Amino acid sequence: MSSNDLSSPVQYIKGVGPQRARLLARLGIKTVRDALFYLPYRYEDRSSIKKIVHLRPEGLHTVTGKVLKADVITPNPKRQKFKIFEVVVSDGSGILKAKWFNQTYLKKLFSTGQQVVLYGMVKYNYRGTGFEIINPEYEILDENENEEANPSASGIHTGRIVPIYRSTEGLSQRQLRNIIYSVVGSSAIHVSDPMPLEIIKPYNLPDLQESLSNIHFPSASSASGGLEDLNRGTSPYHQRLAFDELFTLQIGLAVIKKGEVLEKGIAFSPDERLINRLLDKLPFKLTGAQEKVFRDILKDMRSPVPMNRLIQGDVGSGKTVVALMSMLAAVECGYQAALMAPTEILAEQHYINIHRLVEDLGLKIHLLTGSKRNKEIEVIASGDADIVIGTHALIQEGVSFKKLGLIVIDEQHRFGVMQRAILRKKGINPDTLIMTATPIPRTLALTLYGDLDYSVIDELPPNRSPIITKLFSEKNKNHIYTLIEEETKKGRQVYVVYPLIEESEKTDLRSAITGAEGLQKIFPHLRAGLIHGRMKPVEREDVMKEFKNGNIHILVSTTVIEVGVDVPNATLMVIIHAERFGLAQLHQLRGRVGRGSNQSYCILLNYGGSEDSRKRLEVMVETTDGFRIAEEDLNIRGPGEFFGTRQSGMPDLKVANLLRDAKILEMARKEAFSLIERDSSLAGYPQIRKSIEDLWGKRLELFKTA
Repeated sequence: MSSNDLSSPVQYIKGVGPQRARLLARLGIKTVRDALFYLPYRYEDRSSIKKIVHLRPEGLHTVTGKVLKADVITPNPKRQKFKIFEVVVSDGSGILKAKWFNQTYLKKLFSTGQQVVLYGMVKYNYRGTGFEIINPEYEILDENENEEANPSASGIHTGRIVPIYRSTEGLSQRQLRNIIYSVVGSSAIHVSDPMPLEIIKPYNLPDLQESLSNIHFPSASSASGGLEDLNRGTSPYHQRLAFDELFTLQIGLAVIKKGEVLEKGIAFSPDERLINRLLDKLPFKLTGAQEKVFRDILKDMRSPVPMNRLIQGDVGSGKTVVALMSMLAAVECGYQAALMAPTEILAEQHYINIHRLVEDLGLKIHLLTGSKRNKEIEVIASGDADIVIGTHALIQEGVSFKKLGLIVIDEQHRFGVMQRAILRKKGINPDTLIMTATPIPRTLALTLYGDLDYSVIDELPPNRSPIITKLFSEKNKNHIYTLIEEETKKGRQVYVVYPLIEESEKTDLRSAITGAEGLQKIFPHLRAGLIHGRMKPVEREDVMKEFKNGNIHILVSTTVIEVGVDVPNATLMVIIHAERFGLAQLHQLRGRVGRGSNQSYCILLNYGGSEDSRKRLEVMVETTDGFRIAEEDLNIRGPGEFFGTRQSGMPDLKVANLLRDAKILEMARKEAFSLIERDSSLAGYPQIRKSIEDLWGKRLELFKTA
């Protein structure tokens, strides 16, 4: 194998072969390049060598000495299969026994007189008279030519800062480290650096070859920044790789944005008659933030360039009304508008709310979901539907619009940019408006929505008191019943949310059905209603109407009420098994109360759970600020899990961390957008163009809607 061919199969690296290649493939390592970019997930400092006489028990230590004895022993004659390989080592100051359990093959590697380095957990022996080191990492400092004690790999497992990799069964940490050491030594020098000096130099970032070598095997001088920087991923070498990854991501977004600016869109010229009629009907006045955001949208819609705008707004800030006004602007100009929601329940809720608001404006609104399709498709294609509300069904084949002018996407992070692009293709460069109630820190928004302009509705309607949130355990149940009684006596209403519809034998979670029956018995003088996702849409709508009209006092529900439900008279929410919900979901659920002028409460009933779940619940008690909650959620779960795999249009980040590397993201974005302004086709930067293709694949083509 040529050492400079980074696309060569990993199988041909010295010491790998077909069997280990199969194990490496489980880790995603198939080529030499994959091995080079398979980074350690942590580091251990094994550089400080202790004299045996100075050792202390229950600590990780590195020692060096001469082998006095190396034997396999059977400590218990009745357990012949259990064997210990034992090495006795001396450094002149004392004697130390090293023990490995059931690893008798090591007898072939160690022999009397060798100089060795050991690293591991030191303990007193069972008599308490001396020290032993259990299952240590080892280095044999002699001339043996074998795979595990190769002099070329001497000093990579001990006596230095040592990389620790995520491995797989059948491939030891030691074997994997040897393989990567071999790859770094032979191939890092052949990695070409795609970044021009003009971009890297102002930020004092090291070159790519130096970064790869020092990320895997930090030299004594490079590790001087400290083990902490390496373990946090904030060493200059980690920062360089993070910059490359974020730059390539941002340049992809810059290409998309540049392409959209060059496209010809619809220049709407609404007279705002329908919008004014809607505003006259609303039982409230728009907030200043709603008005400002709507003016941003109208300005975009009047421009001949396709609009791509994200509206961020916390729970209850009134995004849906702003989106509806935008849809009316499109309809006034003779175009159709479509709203895509992530679930049938949310699509139905939008349909119910919007239908009520505009039914007497003479408009035709249609709902398109997986279960409500065939008749609607013809109506939409004929142009007889002014506004279409639906789920993923909107982007399926066979669904066409006569004159689609505006698309609104709710909770964008549940879709992904590719689905957004498919929906845009249903029209000729329609305007796009995206809504999210998931507050996203600015750095993350730049990554997830880097090709969008965005507005924030940062003002809640007036006369709303902050919701008081309390954390209770199961033993506080009677206190919760008292709260329900007190609120209903004042003429107010209550939500009780469960994670499940029915209990199963496999789980001890409380279910909504059992809960509704129990609450009806406890409060026979009140009426308890039940709503969940398995009910027919018409049944759900009937229950919600009854609740909204005040005929149901306690609404027992699953998370179907997470979004879109607005009952100002509901002032108490009890969330059962709150530890089972994510932070963003808890925040959304809590947002169903506190929508009127009365003081509202949210009770989180905790039945135990992990440390992470406890942290989530404490954050909920401390703050009602959606942005703070989102930050904490990201800190607890990390961006990958926060957005899950649903953000399918975005390439995966392997090195960069969007929270930790916020400053690097800003730098990378600035440089990427600046470069696309100077050279939109990247004709002068073929290596950067290749990096984009490697990271984005065919995704960029899919985004193009012309």
